[in-house]
Amino acid sequence: MKNQTTSSQSTTPTPPPKPATTVLPYQTPRLRDHYLIGKKLGQGQFGTTYHCTHKSTGAFYACKSIPKRKLLCREDYEDVWREIQIMHHLSEHPNVVQIKGTYEDSLFVHLVMELCGGGELFDRIVQKGQYSEKEAAKLIKTIVGVVEACHSLGVMHRDLKPENFLFDSPADDASLKATDFGLSVFYKPGQAFCDVVGSPYYVAPEVLRKNYGPEADVWSAGVILYILLSGVPPFWAESETGIFRQILQGKIDFESAPWPSISESAKDLIRKMLERDPRKRISAHEVLCHPWIVDDRVAPDKPLDSAVLSRLKQFSAMHKLKKMALRVIAERLSEEEIGGLKELFNMIDTDNSGTITFEELKEGLKRVGSELMESEIKSLMDAADIDNSGSIDYGEFLAATLHMNKMEREENLVAAFSFFDKDGSGYITSDELQHACKEFGLGDVHLEEMIKEIDQDNDGRIDYGEFAAMMRKGDGEVGRSRTMRSNLNFNLADAFGVNDSTVDTKQKQSSV
Repeated sequence: MKNQTTSSQSTTPTPPPKPATTVLPYQTPRLRDHYLIGKKLGQGQFGTTYHCTHKSTGAFYACKSIPKRKLLCREDYEDVWREIQIMHHLSEHPNVVQIKGTYEDSLFVHLVMELCGGGELFDRIVQKGQYSEKEAAKLIKTIVGVVEACHSLGVMHRDLKPENFLFDSPADDASLKATDFGLSVFYKPGQAFCDVVGSPYYVAPEVLRKNYGPEADVWSAGVILYILLSGVPPFWAESETGIFRQILQGKIDFESAPWPSISESAKDLIRKMLERDPRKRISAHEVLCHPWIVDDRVAPDKPLDSAVLSRLKQFSAMHKLKKMALRVIAERLSEEEIGGLKELFNMIDTDNSGTITFEELKEGLKRVGSELMESEIKSLMDAADIDNSGSIDYGEFLAATLHMNKMEREENLVAAFSFFDKDGSGYITSDELQHACKEFGLGDVHLEEMIKEIDQDNDGRIDYGEFAAMMRKGDGEVGRSRTMRSNLNFNLADAFGVNDSTVDTKQKQSSV
């Protein structure tokens, strides 16, 4: 219940907000028109996951079905919508389960995702007992890589545990993938959280104190590392209350077996990840740079770029027509696909003006440890500022930070080509390109050079095949198609600082 104020004057009571009845802001086809639903794979508090088969391709997927009768209030509907947006926002990461589609009917919301057939990390730990340091380092590098990617894109997972990591196959060298973003949230500069969420063994002390930020994810990953190396949790008791007391006050046991035979470097990393003061705790990026994780023979000389910085760099190297096409594609993407980038834009736009200035971009990159010179930041700014207005508006930001996998989808390429091919002739002519450049505010454009770079058959115009080849090829490389994957390194949101209030204990689904 929210606090209600009383007054001596009689007022007409405000009617309660209308309860939500749909999660998605649009109608979808029926799930069963496209998929055959098979055996049950798992059960969570909010949803059940089934094996499913795409009818036309025969491809296998996992389908998480959430019954709407379990969504009791508007906030529950918003939580599911946020989970869908976050999964799309993280969709390019190789160690995050990919969302393939979303369906809704009167009774259920269905999330169709890639199928991971290798089971939970939790089950492998139980089966194995404990991991060698080399094996544990490889796994924790993947887990913290996901955490760093989340933080870099303004997302806090809030429920990291071995049950929420799946192997994509039963093989020993299977890839590990994060799943279940049902408790995840977007977070912004100066914001902290106080709703107590997560799972007992893995929850950070500041979560129990109801004042926390993204550092809590690093603590949870530290607990997972301790378990990987020893087979038991660092804080244990017979009851939940006892576990929480241990988390708040208990000492980490490095004396019992097998700890005497484990390297000092591994223990040093665990101590830094399980630092009770979140302000002193190591960040996700610092975990990945720790000597125990880094192989000194292949250690990079300079830090990796964050998601945002690497995408801006990619964008700055692009052909002008490709930049304009990305702007067209960005404007036709669904709300669920760009919701995460919208949150990211708002995070950098600290004065809420609707545009990102040079100072805001510089400050944002500086706070997250970027060592770029002003001239380099200016180049990125100029590249993203398509209309040369001196700032980056929302549409320009979307175009510059859109992930390549969205750009390369056939229906998006066709729509972008049609935008430029105004007369529907099947070719983009010099006149049509000139018209588009004016529309985008591009001055001083050498049209002949622009066309020549793309026009492979030298007929003075661009057909769809030439346009698609230009869009799909990596910039700076000819002909070969590739999907760019960002190397993520800094916490764009994390570094802006965090603090807040509200008390709400939620226990949601663990793994499904």
